[in-house]
Amino acid sequence: MELQGSTFTLRGWFDGDEESLQKHADNPKVSAFLLDRFPYPYSLSDAITWVTFMKKQATQTNFAIAIDGQVCGGIALDLKVDANHNGAEIGYWLAEPYWGRGIITEAVQLLTRYAFENLGVIRVQAGVFGKNTASMRVLEKAGYVKEGVMRNALIKKGVVMDKHMYAILKP
Repeated sequence: MELQGSTFTLRGWFDGDEESLQKHADNPKVSAFLLDRFPYPYSLSDAITWVTFMKKQATQTNFAIAIDGQVCGGIALDLKVDANHNGAEIGYWLAEPYWGRGIITEAVQLLTRYAFENLGVIRVQAGVFGKNTASMRVLEKAGYVKEGVMRNALIKKGVVMDKHMYAILKP
């Protein structure tokens, strides 16, 4: 499965992605506002483990962001279950050299459309670290609406932050 952007491709994870993944993920600015499960430093071993795990996806919900054949980021949907089974949470990251080019905004739009058209999702949401104003702008440009702020909901490297909740509904 591939989703084509104007300057990038959202695609599955393949053998051979490990080196570019490690290179681009091993940046403290990239991991600064991601969940702690995204390691820093990001080793080649982390990249190998990740690609191996991602190749086993039953339903494709996690995509590599590929530019000129190199993995430069990732974007994923976490499909919800139980009474929330009609929703998903989106998350993403992009290598620092590609920031400010509109890539993530377009990728969020592509993956959101994919969720609505192919996965039975009627709501996609995102939780954003309070100090990550760039991600808030991405979501707003992609059509997401801020629904609220969960005060003191996150801790990253000992810093307590609010979690800003954004969502978009299927038209």
